[in-house]
Amino acid sequence: MNYFNLFKVAFKAIMSNKFRSFLSMLGIIIGVAAVIIMMAIGQGSKESIRGEIGKLGTNLLMVRPGGNGMMHGGVRQDPSEMQTLKVEDFEAIKAEARLVKNASPEVTAAGQVIYGSKNTTATVYGENEEYLSIKQWPVQKGVCFSKSDINKSAKVCVVGMTIVRDLFGEEAEAASALGKTIRFKSIPMRIVGVLESKGTNSWGMDQDNVIIAPYTCVMKRILAQNFLNSIQCSAVSEERSPEAIEELTAVLRRTHKLKDGVPDNFTINSQQEMMDTMSSTMDTVTLILVVAAAFSLLVAGIGIMNIMLVSVTERTKEIGLRMSVGARGIDIMLQFLIESVFISITGGLLGILLGEGGAALARSLLHMPAAVPLWSIIVSFLVCTVIGVIFGYVPARKAARMDPIEAIRYE
Repeated sequence: MNYFNLFKVAFKAIMSNKFRSFLSMLGIIIGVAAVIIMMAIGQGSKESIRGEIGKLGTNLLMVRPGGNGMMHGGVRQDPSEMQTLKVEDFEAIKAEARLVKNASPEVTAAGQVIYGSKNTTATVYGENEEYLSIKQWPVQKGVCFSKSDINKSAKVCVVGMTIVRDLFGEEAEAASALGKTIRFKSIPMRIVGVLESKGTNSWGMDQDNVIIAPYTCVMKRILAQNFLNSIQCSAVSEERSPEAIEELTAVLRRTHKLKDGVPDNFTINSQQEMMDTMSSTMDTVTLILVVAAAFSLLVAGIGIMNIMLVSVTERTKEIGLRMSVGARGIDIMLQFLIESVFISITGGLLGILLGEGGAALARSLLHMPAAVPLWSIIVSFLVCTVIGVIFGYVPARKAARMDPIEAIRYE
């Protein structure tokens, strides 16, 4: 058996029908390219989301009112459970939680912000002086409000660059906003600092459209409420976050006077949990997209088998002549298998190049995060080889089992 001659004959047969061979490859090209582009976008989106969450600090802990047991059918049964967090809980955390580095009580309010004749909508976050350290968010110009401002419920704030541009003009500098007084729901607030720009996150939300003020001011002057929406904390390190969660749980169960066996009326989430959840969600979405794209490879394989069956029929006399001069059934089978695998692998390689190009276009033109993992290219190559063997086997077997006499007589 001369393998070189088999490759030579197979290649000659493919080149003698270039257009038909290309049409056979087309399904593989499109299928492989679609799979690689879907995987690239899925992988890139996952890494982008993990990066965005990671910027907030992997040791971030979020305490929210209402326990997991308070939900039924996706609906919270008791609205009062959303008012379980108090300032006393925050003070207890600061006093007793040794594994919590920083903590900030949080209340939020959304509404219209006005300066002169200009206005915009924004969310005001009521926090303390440790909030910016928790979020790793530096002040670009000016300063953050102080503990004294919090004690006095001072009407001061720190704003994002979107607020500056919306209220003071597109060309306004951060420094030009300092000392200006804006109004939120008729409450005047003096700008003491402007935050560094964070831009838009992976969910398309403008992170700079924000106002941060002392939580005492927001609670008393804007919301007129005595409960917190959440408590933002940072553990002393990422590794000790699980221990910090246990410590926070013990402190809050005591301050809430919860007896043994009674479920928590609060929820504590870590940033790592959020990252894992988002990664799992993106993996599921990517898998669905890849499976949908992979069906085109199945169709392409059927197309290759169909073309190879036509080729066997057209070359029946040639098969008979080769058998009559000594070619064995295994030689004939290998010849057609080589043709099938060659078509499949060539289509796969072209599909990989097209997929890489599509991912590059998604990054440059559509500004989508798209990272092609190396293993996806290797898997695509192996899948194309397997498709060539599986769908080329039936035509090759048909050719190998022909009767030489009948084949020569075939018209």
